[in-house]
Amino acid sequence: MHAPTNTTEIFLVAMGIILTVPYLIWRIGRTDYYAPLVVVQIIAGILLGPGILGRIFPDYYNHVFSPAVIAPLNGVAWWAVMLFVCVAGIELDLKRVWQHRRESLTTAGFALGTPLVMGAAVALGMLMLPGWIGTNAQSWQFVLGIGMACAVTALPILILLMEKLAILREPLGQRLLRYSSLDDVAIWGVLAVVLMDWARVGKQFGFLITFALLAIAYRQLMRRLAEHDRWYVALVWLVACAWGADWSGLHYMVGAFLAGAVMDAEWFDQDSMDQFRRCVLLAFMPVFFLSTGLRTNWGIGGTAVFIAAAALLAASIGGKLLGIRITGKILGWSRNESAVIGWLLQTKALIMIIFVNVLLDKQLITNDTFTALLLMAIVSTMLSIPVVAPRLARDPELISKAV
Repeated sequence: MHAPTNTTEIFLVAMGIILTVPYLIWRIGRTDYYAPLVVVQIIAGILLGPGILGRIFPDYYNHVFSPAVIAPLNGVAWWAVMLFVCVAGIELDLKRVWQHRRESLTTAGFALGTPLVMGAAVALGMLMLPGWIGTNAQSWQFVLGIGMACAVTALPILILLMEKLAILREPLGQRLLRYSSLDDVAIWGVLAVVLMDWARVGKQFGFLITFALLAIAYRQLMRRLAEHDRWYVALVWLVACAWGADWSGLHYMVGAFLAGAVMDAEWFDQDSMDQFRRCVLLAFMPVFFLSTGLRTNWGIGGTAVFIAAAALLAASIGGKLLGIRITGKILGWSRNESAVIGWLLQTKALIMIIFVNVLLDKQLITNDTFTALLLMAIVSTMLSIPVVAPRLARDPELISKAV
C-alpha cells in the first residue's frame, strides 16, 4: 500500500486512527466499568495530540495532522458538538423540575454553588502564577469560568452512566435528571455572562431578543408539523441559532444550547432521540475528542499541570459531595443516598470539556489551564461508576426512592 500523499487520503488515515484506536483500547482492554467508550475517546484524543504523539513521532504527527487535514476535522467537530449540545438542551425537563421545585432547587443550588466557590478559590491561587490566565481574560472571567468548570454536571454523560447502572428510568434516575437539568441551564447562563462583550453588547442583546421572538413562532410551527418534518426543521433552526449567537459574540455553542432548550422532548419519539444521540456519539463526536486532544499542552511543565489538575479535582469532587451532603441534611437523606447522588452529579466529561473549549477559543484560559481541566474531567468521570455501583448494590431500595 502506497504512503498517503494527498489531503483526502491523509484525512481518511486520520479518521481511521480516530475511530479505531479508542475502540480497540475500550474493547480489548475491557475498560467499560472504569472508562466508558466516550471517556476512552477523550483519553485517546490526548494521546494523539501534540503533547504525546507529537513529541514521540513529530514527523508522523505533522504529516497526518497537518493544517490541511485539521481544517476539515474541525468542521466535523463543530457540527458534532452543535448537535450534541442541542440534544442536551432538548432533553431538559424543566416542567418536572417545577413540580418538585423545593427539592430540585435546593439540590441544584448546593450541587452547583459549593464546587463553584471551591473551584473559584483554586482559580484565585492560579492567578498568582504566570501562564494560566488567557490573554483576553479579565480576572473575574477567569475565576468564574474555572469555578463553573468545577461545578458542571454533564447531563448527557450522566444519562449514559445511569443507563449502564440500569437506573435511568427508575425514580432515582429521574431525580438525578431533574437536579442536573437546572445545573445545565446555569452552566450556559454563566457562560453567556463570561462571554459578554461590552463592545458588542448591543448585538448580543439584539440576538437574545430576536431569538426569544423567533422561538415563539418556531414552537408554534413545530407543533403543527409531523415528526419526520420536525427533525429536518430542527436542524435548520439549530444552524440559525448557532450562527446568530456566534455573530453576536456569544459563541455558537451557546446558540446550539438555546436552540435545543426551547424544544420539547415530547415532539420527538424517545427511542428515536436516544438513537440519534448514540449516532452522534458514535459517528461524529470522536472527531471532537481528537480536536480537543490536539489542544492539550504541557508548556508550563508536566508537574505544574498535574498539580493544578489535582487541585481542581479536589475542589470539584469535594465541593460537589459537600454540597450534596448539606442538601441531604436539609431534605433528610441518608448518608449513602447523599453519597450516590453526589458522586453521580460530579460527572464532568463532555459538557465541561465543551465549556472549557469555549473558554480556550475566546482566549480566557491558556492551553495549560485547558489541559489541567481536561485531566480533571477525565478522572472525575472515571470515578463515578466504581464508587456508585457498590453503594447501590448494598442499598438496592434507594433506586426506587422517588423523593
